[in-house]
Amino acid sequence: MAGVTWWNFYFRLFPGSIRSPQVVQFLQHLLRHLNCKLLVVWDGSKTHRSRFVWDFVREQKGRLWLEFLPAYAPELNPVEYLWSHWKQHELPNFCPQTFWQLSHYARKALRRMRRRTTLVTGFWAQAELFERHYIMRSSIVLFPADTDVILPGPRRA
Repeated sequence: MAGVTWWNFYFRLFPGSIRSPQVVQFLQHLLRHLNCKLLVVWDGSKTHRSRFVWDFVREQKGRLWLEFLPAYAPELNPVEYLWSHWKQHELPNFCPQTFWQLSHYARKALRRMRRRTTLVTGFWAQAELFERHYIMRSSIVLFPADTDVILPGPRRA
């Protein structure tokens, strides 16, 4: 699971499928590391719409702002470009024997990528949403709450 800001990204790797508890763990991780209000933009995945996640968001008393995006738009999602680059350029032909080995090398590759801010801005440019529109799928995009943002279909927690 990953979250993208203008010049950086945050990630957590989980074994198995991402479910509501992992989404909440990731949000808690972000809130711990980012001392600001967060705009979270994601798709309408079941895990994002679960009662467990919504209850957590409500408990934050305005620190998290949610926006939902159109379905089936991975080409507009900067996080999809992040994962694609990671798989095709950082870990090509890598066949780990264990989850620990995958996790170790994957984290090293993601940390290397994070140091290259031009990569992150390139993901935004590829998504053609660099300036004003933020659309994504199955991941989270993070912005400071005071950012002027235009988003489709407002939904608030």
